[in-house]
Amino acid sequence: MNAVMENLLTRRSVRAFEDRQIPKEELNAILKAAQYAPSAMNRQTWQFTVLRSRAGIQELAAAIGEALGRENYTMYEPQVIIITSNLRDARFGIDDNACALENIFLAAHSFGIGSVWINQLRDACDDPKVRRMLRSYGIPDDHAAYGIAALGYAAPAAPKELSKTGKIVFAD
Repeated sequence: MNAVMENLLTRRSVRAFEDRQIPKEELNAILKAAQYAPSAMNRQTWQFTVLRSRAGIQELAAAIGEALGRENYTMYEPQVIIITSNLRDARFGIDDNACALENIFLAAHSFGIGSVWINQLRDACDDPKVRRMLRSYGIPDDHAAYGIAALGYAAPAAPKELSKTGKIVFAD
C-alpha cells in the first residue's frame, strides 16, 4: 500500500492527549497543508488561527460549553487548536474549511500527532462572550468559525476494533 493510502486508512480521531509540545516545524507544516487544501474558485477566504496555550484553550472551551449549556466541556484538553474560519458571505466557506480541516488531520497523522474535529464552535461563535474571545485572537467579525482541529500526541488507549460502514454504489 502506498504512503498516502496508509495515512488515509490509519488516521483516527483522538480524544485524549498527552501534555507534550508539538514541534514548531511540524505545526508549521500542518498549517501549510491547510493552506494547500482545495477552495472554491481558489478564493482562499479562510483564516487559520492557532492557540498554543492549554489554559487559553480551556478558557475558550469553558465559554463554548457555557454558550451551549454543556457543563465541564473541555475539547479533550489538546495541546494546540487550530480554529478554521471563513467569510460569512463566502458561498462555499464551510466546504472550503472542511477540506482544510481534513488536510490538517492527515498532515498531523503523518507526523504521529493525533487530532479530532471539534464542531461545537460553529454553533457558539456568535455568543457574545465567545465572539469577544475570537475577536481577541484576531478572528474578524465578518468570519464564521466553522471548526476546530484539536491536536496533540495521543494518550495511551486500548486499541478498538475498527468498523467502517456506509453504502458504496457503482451506478455505471
